[in-house]
Amino acid sequence: MTVTYVPPTAVLDVLRLLTEGPQPGVVLNSPPGAGKSTAVTYMAHHLARHGDQVRVVAQTNSQVDDLVAKIAAVDPGITVGRYTAYGYPVPATLAASNILIANRFPDLRQAAIVVATAAKWLDPVITERGPWAIIDEAYQMRSDTLLRLASTFERAAFVGDPGQLDPFSVVNVDRWTGLAWSPLQSAVAAMLANNPDIPERQLPRSWRLAPHTAIPVSDAFYPFAPFESAPEQGAREMWLPTRSLGNSPADRAIEHAAANGWAFYQLPRRHTVRTDAEAVAAVVALAVRVLERGTMLRDERHPDGARVTADRVAIGVAHRDQMAAIKSGLAETAYPNIRVDTANRLQGSEYDIVIVLHPLSGRRDATAFHLESGRLCVLTSRHRHACIVVARDGISDLLDAHPSADPVPFNTQPRFPNGWEANQALLEHLIAHRIRAL
Repeated sequence: MTVTYVPPTAVLDVLRLLTEGPQPGVVLNSPPGAGKSTAVTYMAHHLARHGDQVRVVAQTNSQVDDLVAKIAAVDPGITVGRYTAYGYPVPATLAASNILIANRFPDLRQAAIVVATAAKWLDPVITERGPWAIIDEAYQMRSDTLLRLASTFERAAFVGDPGQLDPFSVVNVDRWTGLAWSPLQSAVAAMLANNPDIPERQLPRSWRLAPHTAIPVSDAFYPFAPFESAPEQGAREMWLPTRSLGNSPADRAIEHAAANGWAFYQLPRRHTVRTDAEAVAAVVALAVRVLERGTMLRDERHPDGARVTADRVAIGVAHRDQMAAIKSGLAETAYPNIRVDTANRLQGSEYDIVIVLHPLSGRRDATAFHLESGRLCVLTSRHRHACIVVARDGISDLLDAHPSADPVPFNTQPRFPNGWEANQALLEHLIAHRIRAL
């Protein structure tokens, strides 16, 4: 291999269990920014040395494209196949000479590693069973997809983040609740429910979150699988080289986030519609102000310092109508291309600075959707340097008025931490970094 990668003990254990263990599968749990894609890349190349084609499964086309580029870059001497749908527009990033792109599976027989979406691997033309599969973002895969996919491989490594969002559906799924084969379980949850002897391992460190940002995320969302920031990544620094005129609340929030990694920009208490105009304006103003003030950072990637650019700032929300409102506001600024997306679509991405519109801001109720621990976990764990959370005052009272535990159906394992616990834990941390808007 042409790059230096020292695999953690957990990755080596997974490979040993996958190739020598008695079980047909093994789970590798990964906290945010723990090097999951690097681990998948290493495992794919390691398994390819056995001489059999390795199948890598991802959940979206963008995830597949990213993995193909990373796997191909490791060793130009190994052919990596990208199995596509007919008419799929292949990105320019997949132009390497050792990447083979095809929409017919027989055309990929010479590839040592083939990567495709789960949906594409279900193509009925694939009749032969492969010896190995690596399923990336396995917690995003529904269990019914795994049931249909299982006949295409003999052994599989399931890699993913247990703190992220579970699969979701727009239809009522109560009829399947509690069943071991419920299609709305994640692939990992269903597999472990039916195969309790399947071994699990965990990557222990986050390479994305610095120590002062990793601790609250670990405490709130991973109390039974704690992780720490990788000490090898060294110190991080973020500063604003220009002074602000008037010292506005937005400027104070940005300065606080630069110094502490977190800021909680709190608007006055009020019940609002989801597209709260004041909250939308605050999110837009904060994102624009971060760039206007020429925010600088220093870390292991930029030891000499670098300026934060628009492509390294993201805005996370819970709903698409909020996303549309914020995009509309950004369109009237000098930075219309700042990424704005829902938590579901931000999974797996990484930015230097992330601004979050809290899912419970301005609400009268705390529904299961808005209390989902995975949603808040995704939104508050995408950043390398700073996260600014925007919300109206009153979330603490809203949580106190909501039951701390929902009924747990028979044969269903409760998720820990539940949304109420996770929200309370993170809110307690955010209060210490509060900057009032007025």
